[in-house]
Amino acid sequence: MTSFALLAIDQGTTSTRAIVFDREGRKLGSAQRELPQSFPQPGWVEHDPQRIWDDTLACVRAALGEAGLAAADVAALGITNQRETALIWERASGRAIHPAIVWQDRRTAEWCARHGEPTRERWLQAKTGLLLDPYFSATKIAWLLDHVPGARTRARAGELAFGTIDTWLLWRLTAGRVHATDATNASRTLLYDLHAQRWDEELLSFFDVPAALLPEVRDSAADYGETAPELFGAPIPIRAILGDQQAAVVGQACFEPGMIKSTYGTGCFLVLNTGSQPRLSRHRLLSTLAYRCAGRVAYALEGSIFVAGAAVQWLRDAVHLIRQAGESESLARSITDTRGVYLVPAFTGLGAPYWDPQARGAILGLTRDSGIAHIVRAALESVCYQTRDLLEAMRADAPAPTELRVDGGMAVNDWLMQFLADVLQLPVVRPQTVETTALGAALLAGLAAGVYRSLEDIAHTWRAQARFLPRLEAARAEALYAGWREAVARVRSAAARA
Repeated sequence: MTSFALLAIDQGTTSTRAIVFDREGRKLGSAQRELPQSFPQPGWVEHDPQRIWDDTLACVRAALGEAGLAAADVAALGITNQRETALIWERASGRAIHPAIVWQDRRTAEWCARHGEPTRERWLQAKTGLLLDPYFSATKIAWLLDHVPGARTRARAGELAFGTIDTWLLWRLTAGRVHATDATNASRTLLYDLHAQRWDEELLSFFDVPAALLPEVRDSAADYGETAPELFGAPIPIRAILGDQQAAVVGQACFEPGMIKSTYGTGCFLVLNTGSQPRLSRHRLLSTLAYRCAGRVAYALEGSIFVAGAAVQWLRDAVHLIRQAGESESLARSITDTRGVYLVPAFTGLGAPYWDPQARGAILGLTRDSGIAHIVRAALESVCYQTRDLLEAMRADAPAPTELRVDGGMAVNDWLMQFLADVLQLPVVRPQTVETTALGAALLAGLAAGVYRSLEDIAHTWRAQARFLPRLEAARAEALYAGWREAVARVRSAAARA
């Protein structure tokens, strides 16, 4: 094979990145641009689709330039993306009819509450593995069709196309030749039958979404065409698409049932490989796909935290307690504890296992001697407590894991990873490459392109960089976690009274 490099586009909630890797998973070049979010109304979150496309082009070109490579040197491209974010565009022009509605957006919460009676919830969970929540794409699609003039009529006529961000980028990269997504992204829409592995007519009817809108669903490692030659100087084969958390599963080589990873980005996502059969949660976790290769499916249980790194971003940008994210670690280390201060970052509601869209953020336990360091440390600790919430639910649904593999931007914070191990009372392992969402997309593209022979071949590229073992006494960890549970209960109680 003359082409040797693997390219990943990692389009996330707060940034767009492109990274070039070699066969061993070593980074050769990268570029990143921050992606602004807009908040047109309380609880609404939107992105500019054109900005996402422009940033993607710029990042790919810059990453190739830093690596000193041309497009012809790239064996395959993989795309990974923020998953449930919904976008509709005109097939003829490629123009989006409305800003993208981000996965964090809660504008359809009232609709979900109105239609979420228990029998229907059980039906939806049994068919999709998901819950009726604004988080997922289906109600966002319906909202767009109902609120953009003429959209529903045009959708039924086949003039419009829907996609999550992977599909939007694929459409633009291939100059409109390919309208497709992969099974992992499809499984996050509430329109996809998890067992039959196809779009479901009953679900489409319930959410009133025309089938003509939807992309073709392919394996995660598959032939997705190639980039238009004029974009990068030569066509690049597109050989993988995965949602960001599923890409991290691949990047962390969690290929065996019982292996678990947690990604700390804007939100936090804990994913447990459950093998070849879906396992429905009894504790309000999600059943989802981990990946689908050569028609073979690996399933997973997932718990989603809406706010992790976004809490640090809030400390920096909204309340100006820090100037840059890296300051949070030194402030946390500067004190021995928070003196009972808890920050519950329910800025867009609470995710799993609570699924409470009405909850709102709060800082509890403040006293006269509470300061900036206590609030900043409480924000970091909240990420660990929320992870414990998810792990407790997973332990009740599936066999307990023996270690947790971590990745994402927050995973480079040694203090945070040690506190995580303490709160979980579980070893926490950080790999050499924490950018595992991008790495997973690149590796799976390499699999489809023949760079790797199998998933086992990919697994050999994984290396641990640091291991954090619990140091805190179990009784102290339980006491801290009990305080967190009380803080969450008070936040939810206040939301119920409002």
